[in-house]
Amino acid sequence: MAIFAIIQLDAQRDSLGWGSLYPEVDERKLIETKWRYTYAVELESNTIIHKAESYYDYYLHFRYDYRYEQYLNGKMTRGNWSLNGSELFYSFKNIKKFEVAEINNKTLVLEFKQANSKGTFQYHFIKVESKDAPFIKPANELPDVIVERIKPKKERRGWFASKSKKKKKKNKRKKGQSLPEVKEEYISIELIGGGFYGGIDPVLRDYIQIKSDGRLIKEFKSQHQGLIVTKKNIPREELELFAEFIQSKNFFEFERIYDCESSWCQERKQEKPRPVPLRLAVAYGTKKKVITISIFGKDRSKVKYIDYPPALDNIIDAIQRMAHRIETL
Repeated sequence: MAIFAIIQLDAQRDSLGWGSLYPEVDERKLIETKWRYTYAVELESNTIIHKAESYYDYYLHFRYDYRYEQYLNGKMTRGNWSLNGSELFYSFKNIKKFEVAEINNKTLVLEFKQANSKGTFQYHFIKVESKDAPFIKPANELPDVIVERIKPKKERRGWFASKSKKKKKKNKRKKGQSLPEVKEEYISIELIGGGFYGGIDPVLRDYIQIKSDGRLIKEFKSQHQGLIVTKKNIPREELELFAEFIQSKNFFEFERIYDCESSWCQERKQEKPRPVPLRLAVAYGTKKKVITISIFGKDRSKVKYIDYPPALDNIIDAIQRMAHRIETL
């Protein structure tokens, strides 16, 4: 039965075109992901033909700017990648086109055929964190942003509620006892990058963080000035109003990535001064969102390359104004 199914599958592929049986892949599942090769399979016989033993290291990184990096046994190579439906175009061992047979949060399966072989093969990968991959992030690139997982209110108060029930019984006899304080909503804002890398004094780091307690930390580092750290406090009332403002602008409904939609925009990424992607992470209560804009703002030609919501300009400008106030604590 298995052999018959494979023959049927091959017949369907011949009639529909290779790869047409696989669903279209959302490229956001690939952008800024890192994978480690584990083994290769010949699909027709379902036989493992190669395993990644201790002497064989192959890692693959799909960058946000549609460049890829691959590390094979100590050698690093780079190139361009693109996605069309389920067809993935990048180069590895004279193979230019793969089919994304499967992709999820843990595994990636790339299927391919060789010109001199009738068989169909699959490379199996597992997802890895940046710290476990051999790729070095350039100084002018964004660091990874990690937004804390926010537990729902009921879950967060579960432990507190079980404790407070006992206290209520003990405190029933007490008169004039004040009501318990209302827990404040968690708020976290992080703004990283933006602008262009170049000029007389290139910026190496531009990072603003606003914590839930209102503590604002701004870190700015350029090639000649070194690291400058500014700290101040934002009043809780102002922080809450700003979080509500962000929410009113439908920030949490925006796209996760705003990138080029034209060839001239892609070409601008390779020109100097190189654009530095901007990343904005906001958490408010149980809501959280990380948005990346590959080219933020305008360059010397006064051209806006990326079509992102104008509300993002207002939000980012407000964060910058908070960070650049003259009063510091």
